[in-house]
Parts: sequence; structure tokens; C-alpha cells
Amino acid sequence: MATLYTQQDSNRFKTLMLMTSFLVAVIAIGYAVSWYVGNPFIVYIAVAFAIGMNIFSYWFSDKLVLRMTGAQPVTKAQAPELYNIVENLAITAGLPMPKVYIVNDPAPNAFATGRDPEHAVVAATTGLLAVLNRNELEGVMAHEMAHIGNRDMLVMTVAVVLAGFVAILADFLSRALFMGGDNRDRSPIFLILGIAGIILAPIAAQLIQLAISRKREYLADATGALLTRYPEGLASALEKISSAHMPMQRTSHATAHLFISDPYGGEGRRSIGQRISALFATHPPAEERIRLLRSMNV
Repeated sequence: MATLYTQQDSNRFKTLMLMTSFLVAVIAIGYAVSWYVGNPFIVYIAVAFAIGMNIFSYWFSDKLVLRMTGAQPVTKAQAPELYNIVENLAITAGLPMPKVYIVNDPAPNAFATGRDPEHAVVAATTGLLAVLNRNELEGVMAHEMAHIGNRDMLVMTVAVVLAGFVAILADFLSRALFMGGDNRDRSPIFLILGIAGIILAPIAAQLIQLAISRKREYLADATGALLTRYPEGLASALEKISSAHMPMQRTSHATAHLFISDPYGGEGRRSIGQRISALFATHPPAEERIRLLRSMNV
């Protein structure tokens, strides 16, 4: 019978396979274009750039996220309740104490970042601290600590970098395809494959990123509920957060998946194109998350 821990291992393996398969596909597209235009350096440059971007993101992703969100570090004296909650959860989970940050924003939200548990950060907005009681705040912070404990932060960083890299690579390959080369008499199949890959690769990268993000939100909800032994705390917090419909003042599609709720305030909105837009949502529906939490027996 599958447990939460085997599910963690399964999700990591599936994520790794997705990323590996997609990287191979991108290299194959680059090879097709380079073969068509007769320039093998296109593949070499693409691979080198991808490796460089991944190395950069590994060491500096947390700093970039904190700068982009405007988060500021706080001490225990400045935010005693938040700090004590995080400290107690870290002890319970057997994790190193992460750095605690606050984002000056009235929209209720929170996120975690960092390449590993030893370099982790948890952050809450001032709006979150204003609307949640202690049990609800504990549920949200347990969710963020679960992301750290599940070690999925680096995976999501790689997904972000891959999606961004593929968009840049697609632009580079499109220019290479139509601007140069002395081999225009070669098979048009490679031309067709190259164009198809250039168009579809960025879309596929974004969908992979979003699919991984939704899976990890469900897993963090369950792990956080087990950590506090009180699923209702997080469920009640999600109700308040999703009902606010308040976009954050500083938002970015690059960091949206890191937050516990859509930073654009999209939770709970309904429209004719709901099913289509849900495909590109960084978070699963709040109603479904709440339902699953309230069905848990811990």
C-alpha cells in the first residue's frame, strides 16, 4: 500500500524522468536544426548555456526570489509568533531552522525557497499575519516547511530554469533556422520538425512546470497536516486566503508557483474559460485542497 513517503519518492522519480526526457527532446530539436543549417555549434552552445543556467539557479535562486518578492528578514523580537511557530515546526520535523522573512503586502500569502534544508527560507506576507489565527498560521507554515522537508524546492527551481531556457532556445533556434546555412536542399522533414519543436517546446515546458507545481502543492498540504496533526488549521487558512481575491503588489510568473496560493488573486474566480485557464494554473483549486484536507484522518 502506498504511503505518503513512497508517494514522495514516486513524485521525485517522475519529475526527474519528465525533466530528463524533455531535456533530451530539446537537444534533439537543436540537433535537427543544426543539421539542417549545417552548423553543429548550435547544439554545443545550447547545451553549454543550459548547464550554465542550472548552475547559476542552484546557487542564487533563493536570493533572486527574495529580491523579486521584496521579502525582508525578521528576528524573533520583530515577529515573535511567526518565529516561534516556525521554530517549533522545524524541531518537530527534524529540520534546520530556516531563515524567516516577511513581505510587506496586504494580500495573504506565503512561500518557501532555498536549494536545500540548510539554506532554506520561509516567508509570509503582512496580510497573512493579519487575517490568520495561530492554528491557521501554523498550518500554512507547516505547508511551507513540508516543501523544505520534501526537498522539492530545487526541483521546482530547475523546472523554472528549464522553462525559461527553452523559451530562449526556441528564439535562438528560430533565428538560426531562417537566417543561415548552405544546406537548404536537405530533407524538408527536418525543417518541419524544427519548426514544430520551436513552437511546441516552450508550451510543453510551461505545462511541465505547472503540472509539477500542482503535484507538490497536494503533497505539501498532506505533509503539513501530518506535521501539525490538525488538517483543519490549513484548510481554514486556505479558505481565508482563497476568498481574499487580492493580487500581490509585486508578482511574477517566474515565482508564482512558489506561493501557497495564486499571487495574482485568481483563486476562486469563475469564468467561461475556467477549464482552459485551469490547465495553466500554478495551483490546484482551493476547494479541492480543502476537501482533501478535511477528509484526512490524522
